[in-house]
Amino acid sequence: MRHRLLRVTGLLVVVMSLSAPLATAQTAAPAPSAEALAAAKELVTTMHLVDQFKALMPAILQSLKPAIVQGRSGVDRDFDSLTPVILDSFQARYSELSDAMAVVYANNFTADDLRNLITFYKSPLGQKMLEKTPALTKQSLVAGQRFGASVAADLRQKIIEELRKKGHDL
Repeated sequence: MRHRLLRVTGLLVVVMSLSAPLATAQTAAPAPSAEALAAAKELVTTMHLVDQFKALMPAILQSLKPAIVQGRSGVDRDFDSLTPVILDSFQARYSELSDAMAVVYANNFTADDLRNLITFYKSPLGQKMLEKTPALTKQSLVAGQRFGASVAADLRQKIIEELRKKGHDL
């Protein structure tokens, strides 16, 4: 239960950080050049980053469900009925995400780098990568969760063993 709560909390932090204004991060970094920002906006569009995030949102909401529902059938039913409403409410915020991602890319790559990335993502291999990205992301999240659960179980056992060596009755 504690591990699930930690995972849900982590996902909430990710969702909230993506949906919160990024003014703090943007003021800390120097403003990207207009050329780099324009190229970054084209890259974000070419990569379909917003569409990829949209594809992940239902899975994110479903991963939050157990912590919110907690086995209550009425809450479970209402949660399911609210899911489309919640997803629709994010619709208006996706342009914010697109703009924020463009700034991130523009702050980390030169305009030439960004144009090269655009060329790659417009190539057949780049298109295949974009096509596979949602599935790869979901599979990576599952693999990461499994790994995290495995590591947590090992850590828990090792901590218990070490505390027992020190005389604690656990």
